[in-house]
Amino acid sequence: MKEEKHNELTKPKRILVLYYSQTGQLTNAVRSMLSPLRNHPNIQIDWRDLQPIKPYPYPWSLLKFLNVFPESVLMIPPEMKPLNFEPDSHYDLVILAYQVWFLSPSLPVTGFLKSLDAKVLKGKPVITMIVCRNMWLCAQEKMKSLLNSLGATLIDNAVLIDQGPPWATFITTPRWLMTGKKEGFWSIFPPAGVSQRDISGAARFGKAILDNLDDLEANPGKPLLSGLGAVKVNQSYIGSEKAGHRAFTLWSRLLRMAGKLGELPRRVMLFVFLIYLVFMILTFVPVGMVVRAILKPFMTTRLKKQVERLEKPSGSSIERMEQYI
Repeated sequence: MKEEKHNELTKPKRILVLYYSQTGQLTNAVRSMLSPLRNHPNIQIDWRDLQPIKPYPYPWSLLKFLNVFPESVLMIPPEMKPLNFEPDSHYDLVILAYQVWFLSPSLPVTGFLKSLDAKVLKGKPVITMIVCRNMWLCAQEKMKSLLNSLGATLIDNAVLIDQGPPWATFITTPRWLMTGKKEGFWSIFPPAGVSQRDISGAARFGKAILDNLDDLEANPGKPLLSGLGAVKVNQSYIGSEKAGHRAFTLWSRLLRMAGKLGELPRRVMLFVFLIYLVFMILTFVPVGMVVRAILKPFMTTRLKKQVERLEKPSGSSIERMEQYI
């Protein structure tokens, strides 16, 4: 039996939505999430599109995509278009929706978080929403650190990942980014990106937010999306992401030493990095997965603790799903 929902609010609320999307998928996801709140008479939603002064291309060329790799990993911010918040801007809740680039938050999101405009987050409860291929753990750890340094409080995290199996998304995601073609092909490759069902299903988060907006002030830091299957950590990615991020950090520093964007030495190093990346994907990644599968029975307790930590604050439980579907 579903619980009765109470959507009346004791006083008007303001919600700030910060997002950056190239394909439009993330925008659709966050709009679906907030659809239950959009026409509420006592809720004002302020949408802010995070845009760098020098736009990133879509579709990408391979060279341009690889060229932003070191800055993404090292979180070197691009210059951003100002959002011009009022010094005393008040928001009851902030939604920060972002993509993952090279196991890190996308550069426009990093640019915002390291700009003066990010002061608007101080003292605010924040819900992050990630829309990505499948690996987001390192990016969210970086996000947690940045939000903490800004004095914001992360109260929830919701993650939507691509609909295809990992082996397929190795093909479909780069194809989408570099050609703009999202549809499935050859009967074995599904469409790229998050399924429409999952995007539509994000509305359950908005329903829960609406029901609990009044509790934010009385219970600061309390998750609003617990019990809704907001986030699920794949254990097999924990070790892969850590190893990948260590290698990415080393390569990023080498590429930065090679020169600036577009310079010949950096282009040469990018070609070497590409060869390394393909080699790693075809050899060390599958070997590492096999090794971790063998060792998994001996690491159950440790993995369980890591999963619990990485899934916080929202968690993967689904006991409230029926209430909000």
